[in-house]
Amino acid sequence: MFDAKKLLDQFLGSQVPGLGGSVRDRAGDAVQTARNNPMKTGAIAAALLGTKTGRSIAGNALAIGGLAAIAGLGYQAYKNYQAGQAPAAPSDAPSANNPVLLPPPAESGFGPTSPAGSNEFALVLIRAMIAAAKADGHIDDAERALIMERVKAADVSGEAAAFIEHELASPTDIDALVAAAVTEEQRVELYTASRLTIEPDSRAERGYLDLLAGRLGLADQLVDHIEATVSSAKVTLSQ
Repeated sequence: MFDAKKLLDQFLGSQVPGLGGSVRDRAGDAVQTARNNPMKTGAIAAALLGTKTGRSIAGNALAIGGLAAIAGLGYQAYKNYQAGQAPAAPSDAPSANNPVLLPPPAESGFGPTSPAGSNEFALVLIRAMIAAAKADGHIDDAERALIMERVKAADVSGEAAAFIEHELASPTDIDALVAAAVTEEQRVELYTASRLTIEPDSRAERGYLDLLAGRLGLADQLVDHIEATVSSAKVTLSQ
């Protein structure tokens, strides 16, 4: 089994070469890297968006890596939901006052020692991200070939590349995704990862996310918190 956690980092662009400095600096550098040389950016999730490549990548999520970023966003949304807070107003870009995203506490159920932090569940999250990217039906044979070129340019090969290629070509099995999320924290993370991958600006994408939330049994208010939290952690690239 390949290192799914490392691959998840590459999905979210946290291993884009040469990025350093503050979170906002890194987000800005990643934007410029994607514009200048999209074939070399490590943000595989952007490659999955096909003609929408470069539309959006994780912003604050660049700070702590893929699995920890998903866990941190999920934990933040879940904590605010449990506290009875109103969801923050969604934003297309992080503000200067946004706090740096931190990994969740170890005992929270979102931490690295929890079931949601295992290599096996990292693989489930990657499957969920690929399924979300396919939700609008735009990935045909030619697009899959282009995506795999970008995947290989991001230094992903061997078993990991074969896994991505298989998932792209296979029908989405939403039953298997839902069944793999056993705990409430895993269900929150699975939806968070799916939402990080896409902006639901088509009926198919919005319908897929709504179906996924329903199948996962997530409360509407919790989904609203996840939506707002993810939105605040993304940077939108100008076309």
